[in-house]
Order: sequence, then structure tokens, then C-alpha cells
Amino acid sequence: MILHSVGPGPGALAAPAISRELRGAGCDVEVILEPGARSFVGPAAFDGAVVDKPSRPPDALLFAPASSGTVARLAHGMDTGLANADGAAAFVAPDLDAATARHHAVRENLRLLRDDGIRLIENPDGGMAAAGVAVAAILGWLGGPLGGVRVVVTAGGTREPIDSVRFVGNRSSGRMGLAVAREALRLGAEVSVVAANVERAEPGTGWFPVETVQEMKDTVMDLAEDADALIMAAAVSDFTPAERLSEKVRRRDGLKVEFVPTDDILAAVRASHPDLFVVGFAATHGDPVADAREKLRSKGADIIVGNDISQAGIGFATEENEVYVVGESGVTFVPQTSKTEVARVILDAMISMMCKERRE
Repeated sequence: MILHSVGPGPGALAAPAISRELRGAGCDVEVILEPGARSFVGPAAFDGAVVDKPSRPPDALLFAPASSGTVARLAHGMDTGLANADGAAAFVAPDLDAATARHHAVRENLRLLRDDGIRLIENPDGGMAAAGVAVAAILGWLGGPLGGVRVVVTAGGTREPIDSVRFVGNRSSGRMGLAVAREALRLGAEVSVVAANVERAEPGTGWFPVETVQEMKDTVMDLAEDADALIMAAAVSDFTPAERLSEKVRRRDGLKVEFVPTDDILAAVRASHPDLFVVGFAATHGDPVADAREKLRSKGADIIVGNDISQAGIGFATEENEVYVVGESGVTFVPQTSKTEVARVILDAMISMMCKERRE
């Protein structure tokens, strides 16, 4: 059981999401609201998980948010109001403004916590770390099905410059790739995201922003050296201008562009890293299964996820998707649903195949 102690502070507004995510991952969670926390969030936000005292000794304690007062009490062995918690793993997510975080006494208290084996979940930008970061820390400790597995995920859409202001790109928002990264974190993986023109970073991941196909290839090839799995969810340009102009082309001058093929990142990775587990995507107008099967063979991938981008409401820049997960053993159809649920199906298939390969 995980006992989530919610302290007073702005980070308390994110506390319900932390408990909800942990319960969604199969964890038993009970919540204690510290004095003052109810000024920020009420018991109803936790869907009945709030208790006056834990029902049994917890396996892990999560202080999120932890005020400077909570940090001080923990650092100096003072009563935190939590009984029967001896021996439980402890995680602390401080919720500190910049000035407080710089104070020498606070820095010393955080050092004492580290020295005592307490795991700190910190936000270098100030305030409490994002909910996803806290959840990933707990699940990683629990050793989920992807515990110890290093996963590289590509997300977004590449852009190939034409001149100093124009580019050739696509409508990918990166939502599918970010959903995969988020779910992989929840399952305990160490996740690196190679993000092509994605607006926001995914909390808890290693974040590697890129723009072009070449930049993505270079970054993926580098990260693949230490990875166990690669999930290529990004929409990668098939073509790039043969010549890139350093200045803006004016309307009166006209513009003609000759395109040449880009490098095949998936094929390059497979050639250099034959033991890496590889998941590719195939966006197709119409039935994607035949295209996915062809890519499975030609690119040497372990799984190809095919989707029909001609359908309204799924695919690029939407919250939902509908896919076929194609592997050597067969095809799994995932009818229209959230990209989070699609990510779960993809990762379940990956986990199943990786486990089978290990047994063999």
C-alpha cells in the first residue's frame, strides 16, 4: 500500500492526479491530508481514498507536496503524524519557491534526506515536480513490467527547411508519441523522448528536441546505443529539399523546389542495432494492414502500428486513434479510442514479445 501525504501548498492541486494515476496503475493508495492542505484541495477530489489514519502499515510513503516544514520535520526525525510507517520506502516531492529552495537551512535539510536514503522528487524550475514525474518515481521503484528497461520514443513531426522562413512538414502534434512515453513511464521504464517540433516536454522523461530528419536520425542512433527498445511514433518526412536556401525567397522571384528522399531512420537503426526491439508506425490512406505487414518485413521491425489517416477524428492532431498492431504472430485491431489506451495496447504487445524472446 502507498500512503500519500498531501501537504499545504500549490502543489496540492496536482495531488489528486498523482493518486489517480497510481491507482490506475494498479496500486493501492490511501491519502492523508496534512493540516492546511484542505485550504487547497478537499477530500472529494481523491475519490474516497482519504483516510484519518492508514488501514495498515504502508509499503511506501509519498509526501507530495512537501512544504519546507514537512521537509524539516522529516530531516530531523520529528513526528510527521504518520504512525506504523517504519521501514516504508519514502519519497518526498518538495513544493518550494525559488527563494525558499535557496535558503541554506532548506538545502541542508534536503541533503539530510538524501543521506538518509529518502528519494527526492525535485523540480529544478521551482514548485513541485509534475504529477507524472512523481508517479514515474513510485512505479519505477515498484518495478513495473518495464522496470529497468530503457525505451526511446520519437514524437511529433519533422520539418525540412526550404529557405530561412519556410519548411516542409506535417500535421503531427506529437500526442501519440507522448502518450506512449507517458504510459512507458507508468510501467516503470526509463524513457527518452526524441521530440520533433513538440510544444511541451513530457515530465519525467529525458527530452531531446530536434527539427529535421537528420537531427532525429543522429539523436536516435546515439540513444539506441544504450536502449532496449525504440518506438518510432514520430511522423518523419520522406522527402527534403535538394537545396536549402539561407535567405527568404521573395514572392516576385518565384519558388521551385526539387525534393530528394530522406534517410530511413528505422532501417538504419535496425542495421546498426539488430538486437534492439523496434516498434514502427505506418500512416496510410485506407486499410493500413497490408502496408504495415510490408514494413514489418522490409524494415525488420518487431511491431508495426498501422493507422488510416483518411478517417476523421483520428490520427494527426486529435485526441483519439484507431490502429492495427501488426506483428509476426498476428494482427490486433484497436477500435477508435483515446491515444492513451492505444499506447497501452502497443506497450502490452511489446512487453509480451520481449518476455517471449527472453524465455526463448
